[in-house]
Amino acid sequence: MIPDNSRCVRKSRVLQGALTIAALTIVIVQPGNALQAPKLSVMPWPKSVETGQGEYKLDGYFRAGFSGAHDARLDKALNRFIVRLNLQCGGVRRTQYDAKDSDPLSLTLSVAGPGGAVQGIDEDESYKLNVTSSGVALRAATDVGAMHGLESFLQLVTMRDGACSLPAVTIDDAPRFVWRGFELDVVRHFEPISVIERTLDGMAVAKLNVFHWHLSDDQGFRAESKKFPRLTENASLGQFYTQDELRHIVAYARARGIRVMPEFDVPGHTASWVYAYPELGDGRTVRRIPQEFQEYETNQGELDPTKESTYKFLDTFIGEMGEIFPDAYFHIGGDEVDGSGWKTSASIQEFMQKKGFKTKDDLQAYFNQRLLPILQKHGKKMVGWDEVLNPALPKDIMVQSWRGEESLSAGAAQGYTGILSAPYYLDGQKTSEEMFLADPIPADTKLTPEQQSKIIGGEVCMWAEQIFPGTADSRIWPRTVAVAERFWSPQSDRDVADMYRRLRVVSLELEDAGLTHISGPAKLRRSIVGSTHTGAIDAMASVTEPVSFGDREDAQHTDALTPLNGLADAVVADPPARQEIAAEVDAVMNEHSKAAEAALRERFLAWQQAAPELLALAQKSGRFSNAGPRVEQLAALAAVGLESLAYIDAHTAPPAGWLNKQKALLKNVEQPGAYVRFVFLPALGKLAESAATSR
Repeated sequence: MIPDNSRCVRKSRVLQGALTIAALTIVIVQPGNALQAPKLSVMPWPKSVETGQGEYKLDGYFRAGFSGAHDARLDKALNRFIVRLNLQCGGVRRTQYDAKDSDPLSLTLSVAGPGGAVQGIDEDESYKLNVTSSGVALRAATDVGAMHGLESFLQLVTMRDGACSLPAVTIDDAPRFVWRGFELDVVRHFEPISVIERTLDGMAVAKLNVFHWHLSDDQGFRAESKKFPRLTENASLGQFYTQDELRHIVAYARARGIRVMPEFDVPGHTASWVYAYPELGDGRTVRRIPQEFQEYETNQGELDPTKESTYKFLDTFIGEMGEIFPDAYFHIGGDEVDGSGWKTSASIQEFMQKKGFKTKDDLQAYFNQRLLPILQKHGKKMVGWDEVLNPALPKDIMVQSWRGEESLSAGAAQGYTGILSAPYYLDGQKTSEEMFLADPIPADTKLTPEQQSKIIGGEVCMWAEQIFPGTADSRIWPRTVAVAERFWSPQSDRDVADMYRRLRVVSLELEDAGLTHISGPAKLRRSIVGSTHTGAIDAMASVTEPVSFGDREDAQHTDALTPLNGLADAVVADPPARQEIAAEVDAVMNEHSKAAEAALRERFLAWQQAAPELLALAQKSGRFSNAGPRVEQLAALAAVGLESLAYIDAHTAPPAGWLNKQKALLKNVEQPGAYVRFVFLPALGKLAESAATSR
């Protein structure tokens, strides 16, 4: 899924002020501020941060409790917080358990109220966290705000001198956008409940608040319907969530301050619907549940918008699902309706002529007009992809843009509420930097303030053609946190270097919270090698990343039965080595740093030393056999690096033609191979350029 083409194929930092009051220094800081005292690792970055002198130490005693009323949901949130703090610092659970009611509180929580019985889009998520040398106070309007504050508390904790501590700081925080979502496709590759739970745990860390659950598509129907049981009996291949499991996820999400919005795609992407209930279809016969992902292979049946029975079916189904998913918003998909069957059906064509419809888009608009009052009857608001945007629909629908910022802005200019997803497609394998800098409302927007208010946030999207339960986490995290910061933090928050600094810290926090984005790929590499000795493949994995969805699809043509267990599945997008090597090359070129030079030389030698073992692995392992040429390229690139360092060290320019030869190699290896790409090529090119001018 490349957002610019097809969904399914497809800080400068300013010191704001300093106050000196008595002996206490307070500095208002943002990421990258050179004068900030402690380097905070809070992510997303808060709306307002004031740092003071001193710290609060958790040196053998900790007790958290409440000031005023609270509910059971917040009790459970505090218990989860205690478990994670205990993992960081040790001994916290024991002191919390042993404490008496009269003992002083280390952390005092004050919440004005629990929030809505069903969390709404306008839930107050603000909080204020104040850390002094004598304790920590957390105040929030609702449970959700308090949970966000607890996440920030955990990110402030550092271990030093044998004890955990938090710097003296006041955080006054609230999100920039009310809709901060994450969309997960569980159709192309089914994801078990454990993956959904881990995803929600990660979302809580990132302060995301909407879980968009893509539950139906051509390749399967994943939500149990008791009123229409054939949807899962016939069209799920046995992989679906029971209604009890659906309710469990809704409750699990609410416990973490996250809303759940289901998506059931209509009237297209509905081969599974039509396979289970042929009478819903456009006259074509769906002979099997397609396992292919290409649209021309899966578009075997769409709903018939001309039959009253279609709307009766949807009325009953939406009513049933609406009771399971209490959120006010209901996603109807609406994208990529091909309309092939509509064109060949005599009855549908006759209907279109009577109505005066000229195109399939006219018929889809009619379908959505009929569907809207059904949703409203069941207390739901319509959400759809770009294609649902039509002047025939009232302004209270919401449009999710996969086509880009221009499409989103056009909808907002017409008065439609919208959210942005186009820049945040994780299977595009973009860097955290690229997605972090893409804003739902760019600074140079031409929209008026009133029109801007129609853009209420965005969603990260994880489509599942090329993931399975063992790799889902590594494709989602930690990059999603960078996008979560874009949705939460001020628009001026654009310090990429500091974002990456904090992202590396939060990545470890996510692993402690139960995510497997680090351990999962390492496990897969052990499986490929058939050994715990993975130094060679680890060296290669550290400097490669998966190619984009489209590049892999063009070369491999994956489907639901394709094994996803090779090198490309055992590496991660935007690995730390990208920034590390770039920084080391800059240090060598600009600072003549011997430490950076030594670090680069160690890397290059490790690549060379890994090559023989990896070439032998390519000979014996079918899962690694396509990587042989890539291994040879890595060894050649190591030679470029070592030769460049040698010329720089000797202050001697290389012979004529050397640089052109290296440029040709670098250009050649830019082409995808083994479904991975090297992440350090621009930096290595700069190093070679520097070597060519050595004197």
